[in-house]
Amino acid sequence: MKTPWALACLLSVGIVVPVAAENDSLVKFDGGIGVIPVSNVAVAANGTVTVTRNIVRDSNPAGQIWVINALKASVATDGRIRIRGRGLLLGGGNNIGFTNNASVFATLYCGPATAFTAHSTDKVVGVPLEPNGDFRIDDVLNPAPPADCASPILLIRNLAGSWFAAGIPKLDDDDD
Repeated sequence: MKTPWALACLLSVGIVVPVAAENDSLVKFDGGIGVIPVSNVAVAANGTVTVTRNIVRDSNPAGQIWVINALKASVATDGRIRIRGRGLLLGGGNNIGFTNNASVFATLYCGPATAFTAHSTDKVVGVPLEPNGDFRIDDVLNPAPPADCASPILLIRNLAGSWFAAGIPKLDDDDD
């Protein structure tokens, strides 16, 4: 008779743990934007051309356009981060449609553009992109993010630090 009670306890713990894990969510991202290295080109009356690079927080853009088909990410309050990306590929140049054998890591920025903090996964090793541009990051951000991550920005970066893609913040808890 003790066995059914023990089984019921184990099953109830299995039900409670995922709910608790959901409540420790700091921020989520659903969708991705590939990098366009140039954010503005201005031509002065005298013919001088000024090109503005697409720098986000302290990260320079990759030198070429990159595209991403899908990105989902969640960051827990303890800094655990889980990212699933699909189709992160070069969107221009002679290697269009390929990964250039890149490895990537993630950086979460919290705070406004004038006073932000950066929290990154392992930027020494990173994770290699699959030939089709898919990747998974399961890591812990260092340093851990604050309990409230204002103005969150998630960048997928190469090992040199340039950004390839950005996550789109999920502002509600809907799963659709």
